[in-house]
Amino acid sequence: MASWLLGTGIMLIHLLGIVSAIMALMSSRTSQGAIAWIISLFTFPYVALPAYWFFGRPRFYGYVMARGERDNVLRRVLARYQESARPFLAPPVNSDIQAVEQLAMMPLTRGNNATLLIDGEATFMSLFEGIDRAEHYLLLQFFIVRDDALGRRLHQHLLKAARRGVRVYFLYDEVGSRKLNEGYLKELAAEDVAVSPFRSSRGFKHRFQLNFRNHRKIAVIDGKQGWLGGFNVGVEYLGQDPRHGPWRDTHLMLEGPSVLGLQEAFWQDWHWATGEVASLNWRTESHSDIDHHVVIVPSGPADKQDTASLLIQQLIHSATHRLWVTSPYFVPDQGVQDALRLAAMRGLDVRVMIPERPDHLLVFLSAFSFLPDMLKAGVKIYRYLPGFLHQKVILIDNEAATVGTVNLDNRSFRLNFEITAFIPSPAFAEQVYQMLEEDFAQCRRITIDEIQQRPLWKKVISRAAYLMSPIQ
Repeated sequence: MASWLLGTGIMLIHLLGIVSAIMALMSSRTSQGAIAWIISLFTFPYVALPAYWFFGRPRFYGYVMARGERDNVLRRVLARYQESARPFLAPPVNSDIQAVEQLAMMPLTRGNNATLLIDGEATFMSLFEGIDRAEHYLLLQFFIVRDDALGRRLHQHLLKAARRGVRVYFLYDEVGSRKLNEGYLKELAAEDVAVSPFRSSRGFKHRFQLNFRNHRKIAVIDGKQGWLGGFNVGVEYLGQDPRHGPWRDTHLMLEGPSVLGLQEAFWQDWHWATGEVASLNWRTESHSDIDHHVVIVPSGPADKQDTASLLIQQLIHSATHRLWVTSPYFVPDQGVQDALRLAAMRGLDVRVMIPERPDHLLVFLSAFSFLPDMLKAGVKIYRYLPGFLHQKVILIDNEAATVGTVNLDNRSFRLNFEITAFIPSPAFAEQVYQMLEEDFAQCRRITIDEIQQRPLWKKVISRAAYLMSPIQ
């Protein structure tokens, strides 16, 4: 009897492995991802089967359904928002900007002020000053929040805002902030701060959606000022963790109509997390003294398209002489790899800046499998030496730049909720150029010999890591 049950169980596992492999074949968003899952499910079904059901979902279906449930409310509120923003809409001057608008499903607005915030001290000084200025409400969202010295400083600013009558909404990712203790959150809730985790697995129907993350970093003050970029909340982001050393990152402060795009992204996430439709200010005004044009581009696994990957490809194809990219995790999909190589073959100055020190070993190893093809095509790869590089910035010619949360890897392209500010402004692009020029001066350039002369066992490990990259 026992042997019959064992045999039946083994047969059932292999049968479920075959069924799951067919599901992966039909639903995976990349051929590489489908192949990785199919091989794993056929070869190691005892391990791969539970992994697929928990981590292999291609779309965040619950978020899509929640968006549909609240469409009537969304349409009414956004109709008022769009009417208010109409005087500040800027017609796209070319098809490249029009394509970004289509991907974002948000308009290009004029009359914005965009301020680069370079590294942690500048970022958190600006953010804390903004929180202290809040009069009506404060929206705050981070992937990682730690209960350390920096986290406590944020905590105190939020409490002070709540005590003077400001409505505070605090959203954090349940996985990224899994080490955040209950005491930190209870102290906020005791002062009427609205606190919620972003649970991708919310509810019984969505219990298998564990592989999705909300990687956005958003702050909005009264609908008038907003922040986004690479920074989470922890002392390592101030360069105070000896494991990482100095931390190189970039954030952005926005004022003007574009802030409503940040607010809309938070508003949707808050609705998914809590079921509530927050009452916010959707009236806006321009900063005519500094007239940056801005498109806010939210992206994530609830999108009908691979918005983040398509955005990066569009930016690459739109460049005419310069494309500089910085990313801490560089394992782009085939479309982005091809676009980068083609840009270099067209004679563009294509540079990619990545960290010298690895943060995630599999991602670090994966890059070695495709870097030779990049280098042969003329793409210049640089490693940042002083410390850990975490900024996510792209410079396109002397005309435009992006700052946001998107890494150039499969997780950001297809599994994470992300947010990017696209700024087609020569004045802003010049600031980004000056910033990145200083960063490249502190890098070393990778050579093809360095990659090819590695021992065979390292090449094998790198290739295996790359094959696993779609499901990391």
